[in-house]
Amino acid sequence: MPVEDPLPLLRGLRTRMSRETIANRLEVSEKTIARWERGETVCPTRVAPALRELLAAGHHAGIAEPSFTFADLFAGIGGIRLGFQRLGGRCVFTSEWNEYARKTYANYFGEDPDSPIAGDITKVDENTIPDHDILLAGFPCQPFSIAGVSKKNALGRAHGFADAAQGTLFFNVATILAAKRPRAFLLENVKNLVSHDGGNTFGVIQHVLQEQLGYTIACRVVDGQHFVPQHRERILIAGFRDPTDFTWDDLHLPAEGPKLRTILHPENGSQPTEPPYTMEPNGKVNPKYTLTAHLWQYLKDYAAKHRAAGNGFGFGMVDGDGVARTLSARYYKDGSEILVSRGKRARPRRLTPRECARLMGFPDDFGIPVSDTQAYRQFGNSVVVPVIEAAARIIVPRILEAKEIETSGVKQARLPLVA
Repeated sequence: MPVEDPLPLLRGLRTRMSRETIANRLEVSEKTIARWERGETVCPTRVAPALRELLAAGHHAGIAEPSFTFADLFAGIGGIRLGFQRLGGRCVFTSEWNEYARKTYANYFGEDPDSPIAGDITKVDENTIPDHDILLAGFPCQPFSIAGVSKKNALGRAHGFADAAQGTLFFNVATILAAKRPRAFLLENVKNLVSHDGGNTFGVIQHVLQEQLGYTIACRVVDGQHFVPQHRERILIAGFRDPTDFTWDDLHLPAEGPKLRTILHPENGSQPTEPPYTMEPNGKVNPKYTLTAHLWQYLKDYAAKHRAAGNGFGFGMVDGDGVARTLSARYYKDGSEILVSRGKRARPRRLTPRECARLMGFPDDFGIPVSDTQAYRQFGNSVVVPVIEAAARIIVPRILEAKEIETSGVKQARLPLVA
């Protein structure tokens, strides 16, 4: 009887289970699971039966069976993917141009040799992308004018979305939507997208998605501090190909979010040390994250100068009882937007990359295989994972209902929102 290759089983299971869960079931370390996934060590054939048993028992253990597919564009380190994967989705295509982000993404999610992570989306033929139920994209915001669309309308000339959006990365999203016609999409961007370039950018986006591609869209600005101790407002644009009663009113936002202490290293020995972020004894934060005397004096002087000028510029000091400002991709420069107080007479410190991961809602088994500088950039550019998961909980039932209607030809009773 041929021996079953365990690696495909492991990859299939990883779409539904964290490394931590699998490691506990197999009684090995998370690092061992990661090395198997990356091919650094051979996944032993002896674990195949256990992996097969976990897959078969998944639905009994509350593990979501892959019930819909998605494409992950401008994927970053996978925050949007993680939110939808937790609801039972299976990723069939990923694109991310930054090599360091791809490294972090592949470290956690693995990379299928038959479907490697695509790089620059502008170099991808949209027709080669697998069919999918929902397109996910945290696309960059670039200016473009609606003037060309208005002029052609006035002249009675036909035009395509390429005329309005050509030269922007949104054009690539629109091209894929036109070619693949997924049932739905979720786009994420900064809150100021609606006012960007005098409103022209958002006007073109709405025109392309609704008038030219025929999707029904709904927008909502959500503050991440409902889920994590960080003030972070982002716009979510949900779109549906077929008629739907989707409304953002169904989005559940906790009335009060957590405080910063929930993501800080406790430094009391209650958590294992994680070099280089924490060290013995008792998991103390590495002193390298404490600001130097020179940098701390510079930030104080800079803040004083702007206060005297009547400006609001300055550093953001927080303690365990507070909520942080928005983590940005520039955090690696001086950490000034989120400085953790260490007492009145002590110099403050930056968040560690692990604390940044927690601040964005990533689980503690999310590996950080890059330098601190790259990690700060990656988390600063990412999404708040619980926000995306909350959005997925009200989007996914509409996708599943549409699939049920298409399969049976009969509209069923409303599927419940995912609990």
